Amino acid sequence: MDLGLKDRVYVVTGATRGLGNAAARELIADGAKVVVTGRDAQRVADAAAELGPNAVGVAVDNADAEAPGRLIAAARENFGGFHGMLVSVGGPPPGFVADNTDEQWRAAFESVFLGAVRLARAAAAELAEGGVIGFVLSGSVYEPIPGLTVSNGLRPGLAGFAKSLSDELGPRGIRVVGVLPGRIDTDRVRELDARSADPEATRAASESRIPLRRYGAPEEFGRVAAFLLSPAASYVTGVMVPVDGGARHGF
Repeated sequence: MDLGLKDRVYVVTGATRGLGNAAARELIADGAKVVVTGRDAQRVADAAAELGPNAVGVAVDNADAEAPGRLIAAARENFGGFHGMLVSVGGPPPGFVADNTDEQWRAAFESVFLGAVRLARAAAAELAEGGVIGFVLSGSVYEPIPGLTVSNGLRPGLAGFAKSLSDELGPRGIRVVGVLPGRIDTDRVRELDARSADPEATRAASESRIPLRRYGAPEEFGRVAAFLLSPAASYVTGVMVPVDGGARHGF
């Protein structure tokens, strides 16, 4: 199936590793050009080099108010266009209600929530008909995840923002989608499992609750994200799409 990605240009934040990187890989594999971002300049440079000539790296923090303008400018300057954005950011610190400090909540709000809102607003102002804005969120949009209180507090609100944005941008022919990863086998998920006394037992218990009985591979997430960002999904907007092996209990 031709996704129609050839020579389309996307900004993918948080793309030096994990889910953002997986999405960038799949976009490029189908012919897109990608601006990849992250906070660490060396990691950004390494990721862009590994992705090849259709990728360029820009070191920014999602929480930086200047980041959106810099990234869109980089897309236009390096590739001559801008067709969409995937907002991905590293997960906020784990912990239960009593564990997370005010400072952790503030930092996570600036990066996970307000940073994403700024990026989406800037993209919305620049995109033409056929453009798309995507958000990498979490299964916590629908079901709180024990031990991830900050994520449980922020991700559902960002999903609500994305839904409102899809209603506002729809008349202009611009789509907005969310992608909800479950237990995808990334560094982040392995780090969370490692916090338990027995990481192998924790993983086995998690897999037993997933209908497909395994963690997802990053490329399985990346392919879904690439499809949703592509012209092939031109009539898909305002939805939150789980990529979780069936782990969500609701319809």
